[in-house]
Order: sequence, then C-alpha cells, then structure tokens
Amino acid sequence: MKVTFFSHSTCILEIHEKNLLIDPFFSGNPFFDKKINFLKIIPKIDYILLTHAHYDHVCDVELLSRNFHNILVISNYEISNYFCKKGIKTYGINYGSFTSFPFGKLKYTWAAHSSVFNDGTYGGNPGGFLLQTDEGNIYISGDTSVIYEMNLIPNFGKLKLSILPIGGRYTMDIEEAIIASDFLKSEKILGVHYNTFEDIRIDKEQAKKRFFEKGKELILLEKGKTIYV
Repeated sequence: MKVTFFSHSTCILEIHEKNLLIDPFFSGNPFFDKKINFLKIIPKIDYILLTHAHYDHVCDVELLSRNFHNILVISNYEISNYFCKKGIKTYGINYGSFTSFPFGKLKYTWAAHSSVFNDGTYGGNPGGFLLQTDEGNIYISGDTSVIYEMNLIPNFGKLKLSILPIGGRYTMDIEEAIIASDFLKSEKILGVHYNTFEDIRIDKEQAKKRFFEKGKELILLEKGKTIYV
C-alpha cells in the first residue's frame, strides 16, 4: 500500500491500483501556492473518502469530481446526500458493517467531533474509516478526541498503519494520540491535522520523541511525500 500526504488531513491511499483521496483540502490550504494548479500534482482519483463536512475536509470535492470522471464519493448518509444533489456520484454509509469495494472492505467508525458544511447544512455524524485489504489494514480516525471505542478496532485485525490527528485544540493532541495508539494496538502512526494553522502548531521533533519513548513510530511527512506500508 502506498500512502501520500499532502498536508492537513489530505492523503491519497493507493490500493490495488485504485487511488483513494481522503478529505481533500487544497484550494483553501495555506500550504499550497494559489498560483499552482493542484490538479496537476495529484494522480487520477477513483474514490474520495470524507470523514465529516467541515470546509478543511470537503472544500475541493466538487472541483475534483468535475475533473476526474467516475469518482465515487464515500461518506455518511448526510454528506453523500448533500453531494448527490449536486450531481456527484456518491455512496452513503453509516456506523455499521463492512462494505465491499474493489480496493477492499470499508467500515465507517465512530468519531467525537462535529460536522457541518460552510453553508450551515448539517453534515451528519462525524466518523473515520477502517480499511480491510489483502495488503493490510489501515485505520483513519478522522477529526476526533481519543475515544474508548477505539479499543474495538483491533478486533477486526491488526493494523499496518493508523492515521491520527495530533494538532490538539479541535482534535487529539500528542499525548491523547499516544493513548489512542495504545487502544488501537497500533505501532506505526501517520500524524495529520497539525501545523496548517497557528492554533494547531506542534513541535515535530518533540512529538516523534514522545511516540518513540512509548515504543511507537510517529511518521510526519512533508507535503507530497510518500510511504509504503
């Protein structure tokens, strides 16, 4: 599995030659030069996975759907319905069973956060995603605090990677993400949702040190960089 990080919570997972884009935040992102067309720096997208409706997670869905034909947006019922009304192909799910897709099985998981579009439309329950594939399992928590329900995730198989927010204030901070990784029995963590704005700024070296002290690896990627898991 190939994971490419673009900043904030935006990642692309490449699984079985399918590209899954997580929470696209390019056009309003201070990490991206407005003169650069971000559509030219990302590969063809097959799926968009949305954890919740906040602007910094959904702002480029419509633009991407116009430029990459046959994209399928996967999210909760309310978010899927919102984009379906705009003529975008969607697949609505909720907290429940795994659903099969060409890249593997996908489960929508609990998150403790909020979810509303910029126009005030309710975005349903915030969540995350658990992916089961024959290349390994990945957990994407979405924006959340540490929650006890994370203890359930290892029952569905060992995780190759957990993608967790670490910036604090609106989500988990470093110490809470360490607790979450214990709940998840996860040793390799990709940190997201940090340093995009001043109020979620962290000390990256200190963060990696704290995880290392707990016997875990915190991966903090630069914009556009890739790891294989």
